[in-house]
Amino acid sequence: MMSARWFRTVAAVLLIFLVHLTEAGAGSVTDDGRIRGLADAPITMIEYSDFTCGYCVKFFKETWPRLQAKYVDTGKVRFVYRDYPRADQGVGVEAAVAARCAGAQGRYWPMHDRLFSEGGRLDSGAFKGYAKVIGLDQTAFAKCFGERQYLESIFQDRQEANRWGFHGTPGFILIRTVGGPTEKEPAVAIPGAFPFEEFAEEIDRMLATAPRSQGDPPESYGSTAVAQNSQSIIH
Repeated sequence: MMSARWFRTVAAVLLIFLVHLTEAGAGSVTDDGRIRGLADAPITMIEYSDFTCGYCVKFFKETWPRLQAKYVDTGKVRFVYRDYPRADQGVGVEAAVAARCAGAQGRYWPMHDRLFSEGGRLDSGAFKGYAKVIGLDQTAFAKCFGERQYLESIFQDRQEANRWGFHGTPGFILIRTVGGPTEKEPAVAIPGAFPFEEFAEEIDRMLATAPRSQGDPPESYGSTAVAQNSQSIIH
């Protein structure tokens, strides 16, 4: 059963921010290379994370592969990664910069996955080696990384997470892709690396009432488990 006390819908006091985010961020996300899945997937899942966070690594290794297989690769969920470095400087920030610099060459996800595969044990001296392994232009990467490009954008991601109410990592937001969060269909905040089953329960609940694309079969987004278990999260 879902640990309902740990899940929450975003309060009405955040509606002004939600409108702004829908227009400029979550509901109509600009594809900057940090999106996995179909652009028109009915549900968008945003992760705020730190490459040095142990619980973030746990999510990546244990929960993410199952979410990807069941929801992202099947076109039901669009996954968006946001940076949330827990410190203002240090290897966590440098890792985020390294991933962004890889993204500038169209290789964000290979770097993202390599960084998380290190289990949170990162050394800034290794980033150029990772860049070489994933096939980046070494000169361009070294310039981007050395100049600490994307720092402003990285900390803007963290500020966005703070406005959602997150003050640690990882944090996740589930929203409808079309229309974004509203008072009637609010965003759902998941503050932590919960097991796959608890993510799946909430995603299935949202999919059961999500608008379907033309031509989709009636049960394409539904779940018999949702019909059998109508318990919801705390509002």
